Amino acid sequence: MKLGVFNPMFGGMPLEEMLDRLVALGLEAVEMRTGPNSVDEIKAGRYPGQNQCDPAVLLAGVGQRRRFQQAFAQRGLIVSGLSCHGNPVHPDAQVAALFHRVFEDNVRLAAELGVGVVIVFSGCPGGAPGDQQPNWVTCTWPPEFKTILQWQWDEVVIPYWQKAGKFAQEHGVKIAVEMHPGFVVYNTATLLRLRQAVGPVIGANFDPSHLFWQQADPVAAIHALQGAIYHFHAKDTAINVYNTAVNGVLDTGSYRHPGERAWIFRTVGYGHDLLAWKNIVSALRLAGYDYVMSIEHEDALASRDEGLRKAVAFLKECLLSEPPVHAWWD
Repeated sequence: MKLGVFNPMFGGMPLEEMLDRLVALGLEAVEMRTGPNSVDEIKAGRYPGQNQCDPAVLLAGVGQRRRFQQAFAQRGLIVSGLSCHGNPVHPDAQVAALFHRVFEDNVRLAAELGVGVVIVFSGCPGGAPGDQQPNWVTCTWPPEFKTILQWQWDEVVIPYWQKAGKFAQEHGVKIAVEMHPGFVVYNTATLLRLRQAVGPVIGANFDPSHLFWQQADPVAAIHALQGAIYHFHAKDTAINVYNTAVNGVLDTGSYRHPGERAWIFRTVGYGHDLLAWKNIVSALRLAGYDYVMSIEHEDALASRDEGLRKAVAFLKECLLSEPPVHAWWD
């Protein structure tokens, strides 16, 4: 299993400078963020990292792609995946169209670069035709919530991803959906529902941090997703037991006030201990995943460089080496 990093933490830094830093840390892979580029940068949201991997530039000619690939190859690095997290089923047609274009550009670019996976969110539609904003439903009562869910899945989400999945298959690329609250695919059951409707082109970008705060067990989820994990994010979550005891884990408080929240994202090892992460690594191996653990840094209590250094050291302690070709049990 290779250890890598998700590049948005280096947004604004020249590509080769970032790659040199990663080599010095002993990393082997980089997950590259791309797009979007406009609808006013998706209504003023931040999409860092795309300056290092712009599909419009890289799809424009063989020379640009060759230089991009050489920057990695010369340093012994691979691109583990192209990431275009967004909402291609957004009820605002302009926003949805932009995210869809970015997705298709990512698939085309992944095929050209020989990268096997594109990482996405499932997205979230509105609650009915004519809505202006997404509507994330978390319960089935009152009964109108169940009606919303049925409409979202049957009329919007499944038809969209069936077409998108066919497009990805035609280009030899798999789609890794990150289970993320706020979107229709946020846990194991919803990931498997989408996969069943679309087919094995759909799998998971498995990020334990989003499961931890929902009180799910990542090891159990990994076993349930055997054969369906296409990429992995190494990110942790710390639960504030005192705040959670009062208000539960559903939390819309600002990340700028971490002490007031039920949970916050942390560098691996600062939410769950070494044994917990060793169990995750072992579960991945047992489930057939032997690709990349991509470090994602969103820790409000640690600087980028400190968080990354500690994550690399921690995960190297967790990773298992390949078994010998001829072992004593053969």
